[in-house]
Amino acid sequence: MAVSLRLGRQGALLGLRFTQIKKSLWPSHYFQDRVRHFFHSPWALGVAPLKVQMPALSPTMEEGNIVKWLKKEGETVEAGDALCEIETDKAVVTMESNDDGILAKILMEEGSRNVRLGTLIALMVEEGQDWKQVEVPSPDAPPPSAGPTVTHEPTGSPVTPASPPLSVKPAPSGPLRLSPAARHILDTHGIDPKLATPTGPRGLITKEDALNLLKGSPPTKATPAVATPTVPPPVQSPARTPTGPPPPPGSRPNVPPLSVPGKPGAPGTFTEVPATNVRRVIAQRLTQSKTTIPHAYASIDCDMAAVLKLRKDLAKEQIKVSVNDFIIKAAAVTLKQMPEVNVTWSGDGPHALDSVHISIAVATERGLITPIIRDAANKGVQEISAQAKVLAQKARDGKLLPEEYQGGSFRL
Repeated sequence: MAVSLRLGRQGALLGLRFTQIKKSLWPSHYFQDRVRHFFHSPWALGVAPLKVQMPALSPTMEEGNIVKWLKKEGETVEAGDALCEIETDKAVVTMESNDDGILAKILMEEGSRNVRLGTLIALMVEEGQDWKQVEVPSPDAPPPSAGPTVTHEPTGSPVTPASPPLSVKPAPSGPLRLSPAARHILDTHGIDPKLATPTGPRGLITKEDALNLLKGSPPTKATPAVATPTVPPPVQSPARTPTGPPPPPGSRPNVPPLSVPGKPGAPGTFTEVPATNVRRVIAQRLTQSKTTIPHAYASIDCDMAAVLKLRKDLAKEQIKVSVNDFIIKAAAVTLKQMPEVNVTWSGDGPHALDSVHISIAVATERGLITPIIRDAANKGVQEISAQAKVLAQKARDGKLLPEEYQGGSFRL
């Protein structure tokens, strides 16, 4: 047919009206099925979905959680309307629509966690199209993996798999040096300390060396130099009877697990608490800061009498400012006067910053977040105080915008 299928239902009807179709070429039921399939296909109906994907709402975001959908399926959406709330690695951010249309299908429901960037979360259609006829795209099929290689062994006597060779460590010269914790672990489990690889200073076998040996070494008999504690025979009680044969001589005694979830009150139990994206990133950043940045600690006494007097005078005029607001102002002015401190480091070297943006720490239920007082050196204490209160409240409500917590140069 010489008619474009993208013209929709009316265009297709017009094309069929002027097209000579010889029904004698097909059986009647085949022709009816083909026509019915054509008119009910999304191609003929013109329902081409607009894909809504998980966006990157912060520079360090890799995945997000769907907190709440603000639109329902079938509702009209305009560009700029709030579609849903997404928890990033920083805060809960409202995602806005980039297109006009109708929300046709929600693919990621509320509560979906760890949704990777670029994942399809919803489908939209243009206005005037039947949103109920939207077709969900099929996910990309994973590449076929090579099947396992099957090795056919000749029939006959069973083949015993060869055990991996054990590496024999040369005996250290001189007497062994063990830490008290390492000696206790090795003595308890009857392990020869000569098998441990010392990593401590001057050949000292540390607790970590003993634990590594306990994890990877087979049970061995203790040498005469190390006294193996004798285990007294178990006392038979009417309430408990042995449920299995006694362990063979020379075997390693059973070690209780370090953690047994699901048994309240038992020693070593724990309760797993799911971490939010914010808390997970906080742990990563603090670990990265502690391990990659040299830390130097300094303290100094400061006379705050003048600040407290000024704060009291402002309170008489119904102007409420905190001591922290004065510290923000003082830090910003100092960074302005000493630009060599207002510097960040990247892989290429130091980057001198032109503006002074002070990040203030705010504790929320989701974790710690640092909204930014921008150009704090050029603002008065009263303006800093008002802006800090607004940002702190938005942080507790999870309503901070990305530009309100990204790009700080100094943190308090």
